[in-house]
Amino acid sequence: MNHSPERNTFQLKNYLERCEADGVEPNENYIELYRGDDRREIEKQDEWKINNLEYDLRSTEWICNKAKAREEYAQNIYAALCNQDWQRNAVWPLLKGQTWSCSWRYAGGIVADMREEGDYMNWYCSGIRGNASEDDLKNFTAEERQRYDWMQTAFVSEGHVTDEIREDFFKLGWIPKEWEDDDV
Repeated sequence: MNHSPERNTFQLKNYLERCEADGVEPNENYIELYRGDDRREIEKQDEWKINNLEYDLRSTEWICNKAKAREEYAQNIYAALCNQDWQRNAVWPLLKGQTWSCSWRYAGGIVADMREEGDYMNWYCSGIRGNASEDDLKNFTAEERQRYDWMQTAFVSEGHVTDEIREDFFKLGWIPKEWEDDDV
């Protein structure tokens, strides 16, 4: 199963920097929490793998390779995991109404793991596209401007499920749960 060696480093790094700046010793309990060692133990359990979209994504070679090869595809996975409940497309999960969902930060961590690089912050809020002012655009290098224009069209907002992602998740056995009127 794919894992990013940098996962859970953002918060730990900032915590250690704050402790150093404040001249205090870091609390070992916080360090352990930020490292996420408990999560690794949980991921080894067979029960964790059942009806778990994260497991299916991180352990499926072809979809991980696709996320590694195309940054916009990885971002589109992140966006599809945010603000969206997913259901295993199987009789019992559908009848029981079992769903899978995660936070935006956790979604970013899943994508980092799939690509085996970075942390959740590499993807967190990546679908929130601001509009650069004309003054900002003038200060962009040609390469920065090209990337900015590309991201404006290739990246999608959190909660948006592209057709490609919908099709690929379906191949893994997952479908987006349609929102009910009372879910809004």
